Amino acid sequence: MNLSLHVKTLITLAILAALLFIGVTWGWAALRTPFPHSTTTKTCYPTTLKPGDRVSPPKVTVTVLNASDRAGLAERTISDFEDQGFGPGSVGNAPKGTVVHYAQIWAHNRQNPAVQLVASRLGPHAAIVAKKYSGPGVVVVVGAQFQQLVEGKQSTRVTKAVTICSPPTD
Repeated sequence: MNLSLHVKTLITLAILAALLFIGVTWGWAALRTPFPHSTTTKTCYPTTLKPGDRVSPPKVTVTVLNASDRAGLAERTISDFEDQGFGPGSVGNAPKGTVVHYAQIWAHNRQNPAVQLVASRLGPHAAIVAKKYSGPGVVVVVGAQFQQLVEGKQSTRVTKAVTICSPPTD
């Protein structure tokens, strides 16, 4: 078969155009689909404990809010909690108008063993305040007079059934 140069060129261009069309179509479809492994991980999961169980730092997630004008106080404090074995929740500034001189824990149940464990690490000047905040885990608010965590209890005992927010396990 003896094809002229013009016919060979047209056939080559048609094949290349078809390949380009297929490539663009495949690329557009791939661009619009989500990544296969994109999942969101939660910072903590509800864990139900029964009387007699013990709550230790690896079972507790802590969120720290800064109620002072000291930059980085919340980040440093959550890092200290992590160094002591607690799971990291979120970090941020306390809501506008919040006044905390030393440290507070915002919790609706002051008898919660996770709250008691965290409170033992904040020192004798920390207060547990009945206040709701939607952060994960035990919510700690630090003020300008707060310096550092203290050596507190290694664990607390559960006296009645309770649900705490625990970090994810690997």
